[in-house]
Amino acid sequence: MEKIIVITPTYNEAENIENFISRVLAQEQSIDILVVDDNSPDGTGRIVKNLQRNNSRIHLIERERKMGLGTAYVAGFKVAIAHGYDFIFEMDADLSHNPDEIPAFLRKMEMYDLLIGSRYTNGVRVVNWPIRRLILSFSANLYTRVVTGMPVRDATSGFKCFRRSVLEAIDLDKIRSNGYAFQIEMAFKAWSKGFRVGEHPITFVDRRSGISKMSRSIVYEAALLVWKLRLQKIMGKLS
Repeated sequence: MEKIIVITPTYNEAENIENFISRVLAQEQSIDILVVDDNSPDGTGRIVKNLQRNNSRIHLIERERKMGLGTAYVAGFKVAIAHGYDFIFEMDADLSHNPDEIPAFLRKMEMYDLLIGSRYTNGVRVVNWPIRRLILSFSANLYTRVVTGMPVRDATSGFKCFRRSVLEAIDLDKIRSNGYAFQIEMAFKAWSKGFRVGEHPITFVDRRSGISKMSRSIVYEAALLVWKLRLQKIMGKLS
């Protein structure tokens, strides 16, 4: 039986985490979940610890402080590789990514090495975003596609499924990006290394309407990263 794990970084997700874990584990008996918690003040880590007592499929990495999404996923990826998981998911714990989509992802993984949950395939599928943020996100993905040449409509999506071989081929110790830039970097490196990258249409429902994770620093990081990645590929220095 193939081993599957869902990795979710958390910071103050006490309101959602128990429901999220329950829904993820209900999808397939072979699915485990790994929560990477950045010392959430609201006690998210404590809730996960309590759930662990009765379920060996729940795993937890506790970090001392808020260190960012990119480093959280890298820490989770290393654990997944070390324990021989075949398929590794990225998902947000706030239920903006629907756990009910997991079986559809797994069926499509027969054809792909990396499958991205796309908000911009088969139209625009986003709920609860102000139009300004939607335009910024859509434009950022168009910009990424034009600069890098990567045929992906939603490179900034945080709902992904990797084959272990993809993560093994990427030098995770050299991943320095965070936020949306991290999502672009992982997708670009997988595509550049010849892995089969596909997209699965999802509906993204923002559970925190009015609270944007977008900042100028996040936008600037992603805008500069795409040129850096393109140059590294041209020079043969992509790791």
